[in-house]
Amino acid sequence: MIRLNDTTNTLMLRTTLVGCFLAATAMTASAQVPTPEKVPAWDTSAALGFSLTRGNSDTLLFTGNILTKKKWDQNELAFGADATYGENSGEKNAESLHGFGQYNRLFTERVYGYLRLDGLHDAIADVEYRFTLSPGVGYYFIKEDNTKLSGEVGPAVIYEKQGDETDAYFTVRLAERFDQKLSTRAKIWQSVEILPQVDDLENFIVNAELGVETALTEKLSLRTYIQDTYDNQPAAGREKNDLKLVTALAYKF
Repeated sequence: MIRLNDTTNTLMLRTTLVGCFLAATAMTASAQVPTPEKVPAWDTSAALGFSLTRGNSDTLLFTGNILTKKKWDQNELAFGADATYGENSGEKNAESLHGFGQYNRLFTERVYGYLRLDGLHDAIADVEYRFTLSPGVGYYFIKEDNTKLSGEVGPAVIYEKQGDETDAYFTVRLAERFDQKLSTRAKIWQSVEILPQVDDLENFIVNAELGVETALTEKLSLRTYIQDTYDNQPAAGREKNDLKLVTALAYKF
């Protein structure tokens, strides 16, 4: 004789075991599904420098810049802009605006192709505008967490209005950049860019920068740097070399 209660209990026990097994399998499967990687955010900082004197001297100097960059997968993207304005006894002695954008596509861990665009206005040097477009190839000679050294080379075209003349010509762009973290609170950097005209090597431009930054707080830092621009064929009545020393407070967003 089959007892109904025993059969019912057995079926209920088996159903419970099957349900627990299916639930455990579903939880294991969901735990193995990889979560999508978070796309890195933009790394942005802005710096501002200001000096004012009154009395025996009457001067005003303002400098500001902003830099933002992002790295993801095999891509590197950076944008930057800086401006300077100064007066001495009411007479303007500094007025410049510069901006750039650069995209790098990594082919290997160290080799990359790039596209870069620079724009410059410098009233004191009598450069109404100067645009430089350059594609090329770059290489990281050193690529570590605290140290980076890279070089870039490629053709470039410059379109400018300097003085009363508007001109466009081809150049070769040779560039180098070095970054070094001295500690968790301090870093230095250095860069050089050379742009000789292809069919007139006497016409060339050299841009160089050397700087140091020290963190004051988690967001605020003190940034000091030297920028030097050498134009071997400047506008009439202008000097070939322009040197600028800047000290500014920088804020990291």
